[in-house]
Amino acid sequence: MKKISLTATFCLSAILFAFSQGNNAQEAPSKYKADLDTQFNQGSSIANIPLDARRTNNLFIVGKVWGFVKYYHPALHTGDYNWDYELFRIMPKIIRCSNDKERNEILLTWIRQLGTFKTGNIKVPDSTLVKLYPDQTWIDDTSVLGEPLSILLNDVKNAKRNKTGYYLGIGRAGNADLTNEKAYGSPEFPDTGFRLLALYRYWNIIQYLFPYKYLIEENWNDVLREFIPKFVNASNAPDYRLAVVALIARVHDTHANIYSSQEELKKYNGNFYAPVDLTFIENKAVVKDYLNDETGPKTGLQKGDVIISVNGKSTDSIVKEKLPFTPASNYATKLRNMAGTLLRTADTVLNITYQHGHATHTTTISCYPPSMLNFSKKYNRKDTCFKYVAPGIVYIYPPTLRSDYLEKVMPEFLNSKGMIIDMRNFMRDDVFPALAKYLFPAPTRFARITTLYTPIPGLFAFETYSEIGKKNPDYYKGRIVIIVNEMTQSSSEYKSMAFRSAPRTTVVGSTTAAADGNVSRFVLPGGIRTAISGIGIYYPDGRETQRVGIVPDYTVHPTIQGIIQNRDEPLEKAIDILNEK
Repeated sequence: MKKISLTATFCLSAILFAFSQGNNAQEAPSKYKADLDTQFNQGSSIANIPLDARRTNNLFIVGKVWGFVKYYHPALHTGDYNWDYELFRIMPKIIRCSNDKERNEILLTWIRQLGTFKTGNIKVPDSTLVKLYPDQTWIDDTSVLGEPLSILLNDVKNAKRNKTGYYLGIGRAGNADLTNEKAYGSPEFPDTGFRLLALYRYWNIIQYLFPYKYLIEENWNDVLREFIPKFVNASNAPDYRLAVVALIARVHDTHANIYSSQEELKKYNGNFYAPVDLTFIENKAVVKDYLNDETGPKTGLQKGDVIISVNGKSTDSIVKEKLPFTPASNYATKLRNMAGTLLRTADTVLNITYQHGHATHTTTISCYPPSMLNFSKKYNRKDTCFKYVAPGIVYIYPPTLRSDYLEKVMPEFLNSKGMIIDMRNFMRDDVFPALAKYLFPAPTRFARITTLYTPIPGLFAFETYSEIGKKNPDYYKGRIVIIVNEMTQSSSEYKSMAFRSAPRTTVVGSTTAAADGNVSRFVLPGGIRTAISGIGIYYPDGRETQRVGIVPDYTVHPTIQGIIQNRDEPLEKAIDILNEK
């Protein structure tokens, strides 16, 4: 087993930075024939597909075959074909065909035109290491595909091919590198062919490159069939983007979302916001703070007030409506993401009903453009990087901590009886190993990793362990408490797992965002940038982290009364634990 780098996970900011770097990079002349195919640069010439049950089923079959061939056929690995544009060449014939036999013959001829190849036995990892096998049984169904097409697809499955290729690279952490997927950024509302391409691309990336496909609660094949009419019948840019975000939400991965600026969606959802910061506490939308210190108090809302309805619609019904369009790994994180959109509008005012104490009030509040609000306030809390919160108890606030400063103050830390590490935010990658070296008496495994086995796309196997610490007889002997909540995501979850494996460590708080591991980034037609968790992260004994998160030893949620009193109840619990005899 190999050890994986301790700094090999991405947080949201890293995703956005990587996308921006990719946009600014100079493109080198391509060495691939696929990049020289420009026939459909101005459009797919496919529009107004009159869907019925037969055409929907044909498009379903084509989407599965197209994706399978994309990741398995040697000619696609070498970049000899623009497989996006080959889809547009075959699709008119599929739309016009009148029966299954004709469809299968079209597909058979299409794949044969890619040329011949050699087949052979492909080495499969030891079954005890395999976490996820690809779904390949459907290619044996001759009642659907016909015998000749089924035989050809099985040959493609067994084809001798390079481990990586044009459409499937491999990242430094073992996740898929999808650099050669084209954005087709203009127009923002692509034609029907490009919209179907977006559906097929996303669906097959999940089918073959997502380590947690087995955690999707429903049959992924049914999702493809369901979304074909949604993508075909989208009538404008907002409709298309809503279809994309609804598809992303079905994956249940907090890493998976739309990360590009989407002006059409902004117009649809509204460009004005109430100047208050909401959070969900006790399943209620609660005012936590102001987003503008001048206009926030003018709303009349105070910390701890509960939003009951917005423009006459109950908060509960709004949440229910938004859930299908809110991607995240678990319900707590869906509510986290939803909180920022609940008081968003296309108007400059909102009519709200709220509860203050035992009284209910109705009021009209002014809303403002983002430029007049401080959305980063809750992420950029001003706090010293460490302080004593009780006699002998050190509190570490990671966002402001620097590794060079840590080295100076650590001798004092080592003499404390207890240490609190607040992971309800982010920690710099250089601080992580700098702090960790003081917390462990010996090298310690804290996570097990699955990576994509590229010779068989769709197969994920355990390959690596994450290890932390070194032999250190002078390690920290006091007790440690880690605080987590739904803001603890990705890199913060990974680091929390590591710190948790230190001696005498307890975790306090609530469910984390449950999306750990490096991301695989890619784009969809219309310039939609998105990502998924690209490797699997598990505890050394194989227990899940995806969708589960870092489960606290003591579950402590903030309360409405605590918000009103400016209390930090998880922190209070951490102090109580460290003061126990």
